[in-house]
Amino acid sequence: MKTTEVAPSSLSPVSLGTWPTPVEPLPRLAAALGLGEHDLLIKRDDLTGLGGGGNKVRKLEWTVGAALAAGADTLVTTGAPQSNHARLTAAAAARLGLRSVLVFPGADDASRSGNLVLDGLLGARVVWSGATDRKTLDAAAADVCARLEEQGASPALIPFGGSSPVGALGYVRCGEELAEQVPDLDTVVVALGSGATMAGLVASLGPDRVLGVDTGALDDPTPVVAALVADLLPEPVRSERLRIRVDQIGAGYGALTEQVESALTVTARTEGIILDPVYSGRAMAGLMAAVRDGDIRPGRTTVFVHTGGLPGLFGHPAAVAYGENSVINGL
Repeated sequence: MKTTEVAPSSLSPVSLGTWPTPVEPLPRLAAALGLGEHDLLIKRDDLTGLGGGGNKVRKLEWTVGAALAAGADTLVTTGAPQSNHARLTAAAAARLGLRSVLVFPGADDASRSGNLVLDGLLGARVVWSGATDRKTLDAAAADVCARLEEQGASPALIPFGGSSPVGALGYVRCGEELAEQVPDLDTVVVALGSGATMAGLVASLGPDRVLGVDTGALDDPTPVVAALVADLLPEPVRSERLRIRVDQIGAGYGALTEQVESALTVTARTEGIILDPVYSGRAMAGLMAAVRDGDIRPGRTTVFVHTGGLPGLFGHPAAVAYGENSVINGL
């Protein structure tokens, strides 16, 4: 099994996305939240190009670059059945002429909707592992790699969510883009899932300017982000300096909360921008809460990072039901 965990300084990324992604104003949403007309911007990392777009493309440029350097011909990764990372790993494999194998928890009884539809179109092989926790899922992925090697393949195991020091380099680059595009930025708000997106931004912009909104993907994201940042910088950042909101998880990862419903609706109806119910929807709900409690204030420039994930909305039964019930009939 090939590994993507090599020294970041020795790597070169493979080209998978379209850069830089645009930054756009959100004046109507800003007004709805009580901010000034020019206070709120959006970084469109949902428009990264490959396989439906999303933040994972930046990470995959580096992790797949490492896999190719190691001679891999098959990409293996893990995630939930509606994983955006898994979908984009399959897309990267298709773009580069590689095989892809996605190892999911549970059994083959999930609805064939959302990201799973795209996984199939992209040619990924799906292995239902029966796993019920992350440790068991990781073991199942290692077993899949071993079986592929027995068949003569050269698999590379891409880390869960693309989150590793190597994957985080993609968001170091994103932070550098933002510093050029928005020189006066005060706060960048981003969803915190498996950790590398926030870590890369912290490494390039500093901990004071990055607000991560925990989505519940990790039991305790703070030490994970701190460890990733420590691998990217010569001097570590103390975990207590990280700005992380943990008030938008609700009943747990994947649960649709009233706060996220509000974030989805307000963003769509003021700016015509669609968020997903697990990541960017929670991040926007966290931004809205930060405005209410004064952590984000008028007169300062805030950038919201749209991490993509739209296909997952169509695989999220509660979000689909909420959208259906939001239809306004007649005149």
